[in-house]
Amino acid sequence: MSSLLPEKLNKEEDLLDSALRPVSWQDYVGQDKIKDNIKVIITAAKQRNQTPDHLLFYGNSGLGKTTLANLVALEMGKKIRSTSGPALERAGDLAAILTNLSEGDVLFLDEIHRINKTIEEYLYPAMEDCKLNLVLGKGPMARTMELKLPKFTLIGATTRPGLLSAPLRNRFGATFQLNFYNIEDVKKIIERSANLLKIKAEPDAVETIAKRSRFTPRVANRLLKRVRDFTQVKGSNTITKEIAENALDSLEVDNMGLEPSDRNILKALIEKFNGGPVGLQSLSAAAMEEEETILDIYEPYLMQCGLLERTPKGRVATFLAYEHLDLKHLKKQSNLL
Repeated sequence: MSSLLPEKLNKEEDLLDSALRPVSWQDYVGQDKIKDNIKVIITAAKQRNQTPDHLLFYGNSGLGKTTLANLVALEMGKKIRSTSGPALERAGDLAAILTNLSEGDVLFLDEIHRINKTIEEYLYPAMEDCKLNLVLGKGPMARTMELKLPKFTLIGATTRPGLLSAPLRNRFGATFQLNFYNIEDVKKIIERSANLLKIKAEPDAVETIAKRSRFTPRVANRLLKRVRDFTQVKGSNTITKEIAENALDSLEVDNMGLEPSDRNILKALIEKFNGGPVGLQSLSAAAMEEEETILDIYEPYLMQCGLLERTPKGRVATFLAYEHLDLKHLKKQSNLL
C-alpha cells in the first residue's frame, strides 16, 4: 500500500497545479501585449469565418505557454489536444492525432524543438495544406496515400527557439516571446492562488514569496504550496512574513530566489575558474549539471539577475555574484592574477 502513496501524492499535486491555472483572460496576469495581439488574431479570424494561423510561443519554463494555449482554444470555442515533440516517435503517432481533430480544433505541441526530423517533414503539408502524405509499404511496392485533414491551429511551445529548423519556424503565422514577470504581477498571481488554496496570506508574506519566485508564475505557485505546508504544520491558517521567511530559508531559497543548484553553478565558476570566462562544457562538468539544464533552467535567471554574463569567450561571474555569495575576497585574488 505504501508504494502507491508517492504516485497518489504526485497525482494530487498535478491536479492542484491544474486547479491553479487561469481559466479566463481576466485570470491570466501579465504578458498583456501578447494577450492583446492574440485576441486580435482570433477575433479577425472569427470575423472571416476562418481558422486562426498557427502560433509559436517561446520563453523560459513556467512562464505560461501551456496556459496561453488553453486560453486560445477557449477563446475560439474549440477543443484542444495536447502532446509533445518527444512523444511523436513515428508518422503513425502524428497521423492518429491529426485525424482525430475536428474542424477548427487546437493542437498544442509542447517542446516542439525536440520533434523528430522525419515527423517534421510530415507536419509541413499538414500545417500548410491540411494534408497528410503517408508512405505505405517499402521498396518498389511502396505507395503514397494522401489524407485530408480538418482545418486546425497548431500551437507550438519551446524554451529553445534557436533549435527549430527554419522551414518549421517560418510556417507559424505569429511568434510570441514570453518574458519574465515583474514583482507586482507575481504578487497578484500568489494572491489569486492563495485564495484558490483557501489560505490567508499577509501582504508582507506575499511580497516575500514573490521576491524569491524567480519572476516565474510556476515557481511562485510551487513556493506558495510549500509555505502553506509549513503554515499548516505550525497550526496557523494565515501565512505571515515570519513563517514565509522561515519556510523559504528551510527550503534553501535565498532572498534572490537562488536555490542550491544555482549557487553551486556560481561557486563552481568562481572557485574553480576564477570567475571565468569558461566554456559551457567545462562549467557543466565542474558543477555536475547537464549542459541543457544549465542553458534552459539556470542560466536565463542568473543572467536576468545580473549574476552571470555570457561572453564570446564563455561564462563570466559578475561582481554581484561574488557579493551575493560573500566571496568578495576571491574577486580581489582573481584581479591580482
